[in-house]
Amino acid sequence: MDFSFSYYIGLAGIMVFTISGALAALEHKDHHHDLFSVFFTGFITAIGGGTLRDITLGNYPVSWVRDENILWAIFLGFLLVILLPRLLTKLKGELFLFDTLGIGIYTVLGTRIALDHGVNFFASALLGMISAIFGGVIRDTLMNAVPFIFRKEIYATACLVGSVLYIVLNVWDVNSNVNLIVSSSVVVAIRVLAVRYNLGLPKIKIFD
Repeated sequence: MDFSFSYYIGLAGIMVFTISGALAALEHKDHHHDLFSVFFTGFITAIGGGTLRDITLGNYPVSWVRDENILWAIFLGFLLVILLPRLLTKLKGELFLFDTLGIGIYTVLGTRIALDHGVNFFASALLGMISAIFGGVIRDTLMNAVPFIFRKEIYATACLVGSVLYIVLNVWDVNSNVNLIVSSSVVVAIRVLAVRYNLGLPKIKIFD
């Protein structure tokens, strides 16, 4: 098993996405908050995008079945939410902090995995984006909320930019760890600026 820098960064991404999903369930006013519902929402947020990526690539068994450390990272994220809910709520900024860190990490690692499977650049970029956003889409759907990708602020586009940047730097033979940090940081920076300044892509008008 590859216990590299990127591997541990990936586990960190799993944990922060678990925290994002579990906090969403814990704070939802219209839902019953038992331990299972909180855990399940965190779990599905953490593994949703990666599972879809692995299924698309034919990468079986999927990552969280193959690697028990992923399940331990999920359990740790869930445990932190249960033990420190008020502290995490103060730090997260309406799920923004954990969600943004998660998509930055997942985008790059999803792109890397796709490239390692010999997928073309265009498909690798899309799979990197899907890895990052799909768990959040499931989480928002479970919470009866409008998924982030349908809101005004730039979200999926930030992931796509980071994914393309990772591919470009990879072609230029930039150190893989440096590439991971730079590309994921760009995703986070774009997302933060989009929310801070209420930036969005031009709206398509169907009717006048």
